[in-house]
Amino acid sequence: MRSLKTTALLAAAAMALAACGGGGSGGDASGDKVKLRFSYWGSDSRQKLTEQVIAAFEKKNPTIDVVGEFSDWPSYYESLATKVAANDAPDVMTIEIRGLAEYAGRGALSDLTGKVNTADLDPQVLASGSVDGKQYAIPTGVNVFSMLANKATIEKAGQKLPDDKTWTWDEFVSLSQKITAGGDGSVYGAEYNFNPAYLTIFAAQRGEKFYDNGKIGITPDTLKAWWATFTKLIETKGSPDAAKMGEIAAAGQEQSLIATNKGAFGMWWSNQLGAMAKSSGQELTLLRLPKLPDATNAGMFLQPAMHWTASSKSEHAAEAHKFIDFLINDPEAGGLLLSDRGLPINSKVLEAIKSKLPPADQQTLTFLDSVKSELSPVVVPPKGGSKMEDILKRYSEAVTSGQQSPDEAATKLLEEANAALAG
Repeated sequence: MRSLKTTALLAAAAMALAACGGGGSGGDASGDKVKLRFSYWGSDSRQKLTEQVIAAFEKKNPTIDVVGEFSDWPSYYESLATKVAANDAPDVMTIEIRGLAEYAGRGALSDLTGKVNTADLDPQVLASGSVDGKQYAIPTGVNVFSMLANKATIEKAGQKLPDDKTWTWDEFVSLSQKITAGGDGSVYGAEYNFNPAYLTIFAAQRGEKFYDNGKIGITPDTLKAWWATFTKLIETKGSPDAAKMGEIAAAGQEQSLIATNKGAFGMWWSNQLGAMAKSSGQELTLLRLPKLPDATNAGMFLQPAMHWTASSKSEHAAEAHKFIDFLINDPEAGGLLLSDRGLPINSKVLEAIKSKLPPADQQTLTFLDSVKSELSPVVVPPKGGSKMEDILKRYSEAVTSGQQSPDEAATKLLEEANAALAG
């Protein structure tokens, strides 16, 4: 639920827009303050953190009033696309890497080159916000797609944490089955999801790229092998069935099996560790994802959690740039956000807050350091990349629920995905 402040500011912004009928974010009644609209998605805990950061920025910049436009993840891009199409884009927008090329290609984003101080940012990560040589986005922080494990749940079922440097997908399925069987019937060994990052890692272990020269580089055989992992989990009761997993996924992160102590394993981004541990009330462990027995590449990759961008249509460009600069360069902002949007890529900010990081964030930092040499470079998806999650989810649900055969689903998925990339 939105806080009273955010709700009130949204209402004020809506009235201002109705009055001026257009794409800017007009001032308040007295004209003394600039209203800066800022869109982002996430959980309730992220909303609270973000409002604290907004308050800190407003205190340092009393002539700027930041209006937080918050939504859950499933509805975020639909809402943002509608606003951008109507020339009503927020001044500062949070965009995931999959949508970066698409929004930059539409001319919706401002080139931030020279507008935000990037001197202390990791140059390799910063490059992930560049499209066609222009810096359209600034990464919020970095993370990796990893396995979260509840050690207490695993041991209660008479099992042990796996060696994540050597475990395989078959061992993951087998261990999940044993944990479910060793429990009281209320706990599953694992939950699964259809995140494109998971498929990217799985495909890389088979020597394939998700994107290859503007097309999908994954073969039908790899898709079918990937789906077979879900089928094995369901058939062995290592995970809930497709219908129950659909309900869990729709309920959001805080109702996941890991967050509610009803599951031992779950795949999530490393920056989500803190929120998941808080929801569960238990210590959680980050692990590498399993590998195929003959894989020479672990497939895991470093990725910005998301990016800060500014609207090319903003009437308050200078203020938008100032807010982004604060978010990425100010130690106070870093000390509030911690690893919620990935660990800071600003070396000075990270050094300033390192000792203040709570245990979950300390673990995230240690984990990232331990796997850094194994990670592949960041890849910016081509236009149409933002549609991949929905396409992948629809066909994967059809396969796991038995509504479509893997052969048919693989053929149609690749056709639809490549059509989306072709525009």
